Amino acid sequence: MDFDFNLILVPLTLVLGVIWLIDKVALKQRKTRGRGQESIFIRWAYDFFPVLAVVLIVRSFLIEPFNIPSSSMVPTLYTGDFIAVNKYAYGVRLPLTYNKVIDTGSPERGDVVVFRYPENPNIYYIKRLIGLPGDTVSFDNGQLSINGTPVPTEVANFTPDPELTSQLYAPGEVAPGQVFDEQQAKEMGESEEVDAQYLQETQGEHQHLVRYIAGMNSSQYGPFLQSQSPEVVSSQGKQWQITVPEGEYFMMGDNRDRSADGRFWGFVPDENLAGKAVYVWMHKPAGLTLPTFSRNGTIN
Repeated sequence: MDFDFNLILVPLTLVLGVIWLIDKVALKQRKTRGRGQESIFIRWAYDFFPVLAVVLIVRSFLIEPFNIPSSSMVPTLYTGDFIAVNKYAYGVRLPLTYNKVIDTGSPERGDVVVFRYPENPNIYYIKRLIGLPGDTVSFDNGQLSINGTPVPTEVANFTPDPELTSQLYAPGEVAPGQVFDEQQAKEMGESEEVDAQYLQETQGEHQHLVRYIAGMNSSQYGPFLQSQSPEVVSSQGKQWQITVPEGEYFMMGDNRDRSADGRFWGFVPDENLAGKAVYVWMHKPAGLTLPTFSRNGTIN
């Protein structure tokens, strides 16, 4: 989710809308010359403006589709999942300016949230909301706690789909200086799964699975965590504690040891929230493959 389509959709819709309005009020080429006899710009305005206007309204205020590009939310979401995002769950916002014009609701702990990446707002990220404004989020050797209360966690009886496991990593650069072809990427995902452990967490009304890799602890590499004082973060990253500022949120991926999330770059401001992920409607592996619909369902 590395491009904001509204950067193209909004200006194009506005330009065609202005041309359509000018012809309706002043030029009236469509009325006097007839369809097909007007200038090409007038023709485009009549042909495309209504369609683009509907698309803009739906995408900006109702439901927007997104594609999952990485494995940071495994096992909830896999690379190649196509999801629907409720755009009005956390308030109706204007496209491009993102100003909230109608307050329709607030995020809750455990929501799967799409937001504009704080370090580059033109890129969209998807993570699970762990900490609300004012919350103290702590972690101690695998146990996540909110305001001193452990998040209910138990070992899950979960067997991943081997085909999805083989798609965990896409061919290309998987680490600085480390480039894998398709076969190597598949083997990496399959070999890593041997050490994967799945736990079930309960946060509010959300019951969801999280994934850890035995012997791995990505928190120790998180620049944001490591910038905190030694009193709240151990040097190994196995114990840490942060307090979420007002007006901001703390996010983590469900694939806890394979997610560049709030532990790496900090908090998400309220104005960066884009919507709540609610449904998987299609899955398509990379390459020349047909989509499947076996993963269709609501997102917990």
